[in-house]
Amino acid sequence: MYPFFKRFFDIVLSSLGIIVLALPMAIIAVIIKFDSKGPVFFRQRRIGINKTEFNIIKFRSMPTTVPHDTPTHQFRAEDMLSGFQKAMRRMSIDEIPQLFNIFSGRMSFVGPRPALWNQYDLTAERDKYGANAVKPGLTGLAQISGRDELPIPVKAKFDGQYAEAIRKGGLTAFGMDIRCFFGTFASVAKHEGVVEGGTGRLAAKDDIKKTGTDQ
Repeated sequence: MYPFFKRFFDIVLSSLGIIVLALPMAIIAVIIKFDSKGPVFFRQRRIGINKTEFNIIKFRSMPTTVPHDTPTHQFRAEDMLSGFQKAMRRMSIDEIPQLFNIFSGRMSFVGPRPALWNQYDLTAERDKYGANAVKPGLTGLAQISGRDELPIPVKAKFDGQYAEAIRKGGLTAFGMDIRCFFGTFASVAKHEGVVEGGTGRLAAKDDIKKTGTDQ
């Protein structure tokens, strides 16, 4: 029963979001065109539920010279960005077009962040916890618990905790979604866990111990 209600709210909230944010999105699109050469939107292959692939859509927040399918932790993205691009990424403005992914059913508002198609390490870690069996989200437990600062094993474990709550359904699933949804506003407002470069790696056990979790 809960998956039905979750999908219902995804459709309703994403529809409202698209309508309400239509004008701001149009303004952002114009600024992007004037700020740097290239398309307004950025599409990229990502891993969805049960490891099926889909194209995520975001506002382009990097120069077109940046490698298309390379995670940001593998290059010094901060050195390449304009002031507006940095602001978009810091405030997660580039994520807004994912409302269309949510409306189409490829994503949900809450769930594990969709991995790139070639992030085999993250996908494998998520398999350990059954986190690939739930629909990816705009935000999730890992995002309100550290975001970019989390090493991959820790991030995957948080994703697994979310997946377990969703599998239980009922008030457990609802409570988890509410916690993640509203916790996101606080994280974005404080710009918590946003790091360009040096994140998203497979951590050593000493790194994991510092976070209070393990593999």
